Amino acid sequence: MEQTNKYIRLAADLQSDSIVDGPGLRTVIWTQGCAHHCPECQNPQTWDFEGGGLVPISEVLKAIDELEEQTGITFSGGDPMYQPEACTEIAKYCKEKGYNIWVYTGFTYEELLKMADKKPIYKEFLKYIDILVDGPFLIKERDLSLLFRGSRNQRLIDVPKTLKKGKIILLDEREYNEEKVFEREPMYI
Repeated sequence: MEQTNKYIRLAADLQSDSIVDGPGLRTVIWTQGCAHHCPECQNPQTWDFEGGGLVPISEVLKAIDELEEQTGITFSGGDPMYQPEACTEIAKYCKEKGYNIWVYTGFTYEELLKMADKKPIYKEFLKYIDILVDGPFLIKERDLSLLFRGSRNQRLIDVPKTLKKGKIILLDEREYNEEKVFEREPMYI
């Protein structure tokens, strides 16, 4: 593991065993800081950019090394896109370890591409993301029947296919099958 003196501001410790923040059994990295301030956000305590705590990235990577039986990593918060350098470093490490990576952001994919024109780290971060759940939570679009998101305006973007095709490709929810999303061997005999 590469040593780093860099930090990430987290809202909480890593949360393992989540089943609602993407497919399979996942660990969630709760980033701190968000300027979207979506009305009726479920995590308003993550808005303050000075809240939470600074954690060395090296400590996050050690915690990832200790994970067991997790199929993916989800970045949420707050908004991970406010800390693209730290999140990119962690995502790259997770991808090298074979994890499926999901990111929740209040920015749209189109906004992220514009941001990447000025700050290429956003494009770099996108390269490590399997599914981007984009767009702010909108209470008037709230729909509890949706797969892994809270409002109809939010999209489940298949980032590798989108980057390859140069146009947005959504996760096909009709063909969605958790067994295809993560390729781990079953634990049963």
